[in-house]
Amino acid sequence: MPLILTETELRECVGLDAKAVEVVEGAFRALAGGDVVMPPILSMAIAQKHGEVDVKTAYVPGLAHFAVKVSPGFFDNPKRGLPSLNGLMLLFDADTGLLAAVLLDNGYLTDIRTAAAGAVAARHLAPRKVRAAGVIGAGLQAELQVKALRLERDFERLLVWARNDASAKAYAARMGEALGLPVDIAASPQEVVRSAQCVVTATPSRTPLIRSEWLHEGLHITAMGSDAPDKNELDPQIIACADRFVCDRVSQSLLLGEMRAARAAGAIEEDFAPPELGQICAGDKPGRRDEAEVTVCDLTGTGVQDTAIASHAFRLATQRGFGTLIG
Repeated sequence: MPLILTETELRECVGLDAKAVEVVEGAFRALAGGDVVMPPILSMAIAQKHGEVDVKTAYVPGLAHFAVKVSPGFFDNPKRGLPSLNGLMLLFDADTGLLAAVLLDNGYLTDIRTAAAGAVAARHLAPRKVRAAGVIGAGLQAELQVKALRLERDFERLLVWARNDASAKAYAARMGEALGLPVDIAASPQEVVRSAQCVVTATPSRTPLIRSEWLHEGLHITAMGSDAPDKNELDPQIIACADRFVCDRVSQSLLLGEMRAARAAGAIEEDFAPPELGQICAGDKPGRRDEAEVTVCDLTGTGVQDTAIASHAFRLATQRGFGTLIG
């Protein structure tokens, strides 16, 4: 009989830690092997209700289960006192196709696997010495991405910029306490980029926030906010002029990510074929080659990450005897 696992139970089992990063890196490595079955994202816009629903999945050889994730976003919900985002993951037995578990995580596992992907990108692409890190955005993922970066690089200072000054101030206070280091509010995105060796963008921006003329030697950027055809955080020329551009999935970046905007602007050729993060994790392609390189990673979010984190959560939860049997 399948299990129901609640968000509370899943939070007790899974956190943003070295094990979660290892699980997600393994998923990327498997994706590079060519045997993973990962269909395109199913996305449904519900304009009349200011909502959208995304469905992601992947079968990963060697894992006992595969997940199907459903992620609704209804952006008028806060007016009703409800959260904008929620969701769940359905976990199926990879041998029989039978339902093994319903993970009622309300998007928690997605948050963890997304941040863990940022850590994987930093592991392979960020310079070894990061004195100052920067983040553009002040939401939950902006917090988690910086905490994930901290797992990989021991930076001494953090700069944050957000469109809303109050949000930036609240973020700086929270993260200063959480990280135990100075968190400064930047006057502009340019100040963040110019001052940092590693920058994360975590916004729903529809227009570029980082300009190509701000790039400098030894800079790494992880852009994770563009996951829809109308989103764009980076000046399209950045992809063309970076020493190393990497994405989690080329086909997704061309549809939803920063490659889409770059191709539309004529900044990259039709045959532009950057390495995928999984190829770097697998050792098939190099990551950062020297400390002076400018590197950029575009993360759109993949179904293989969802299967990996859901399988990880299920293992830990069942080891602890969590869950309610149904059926």
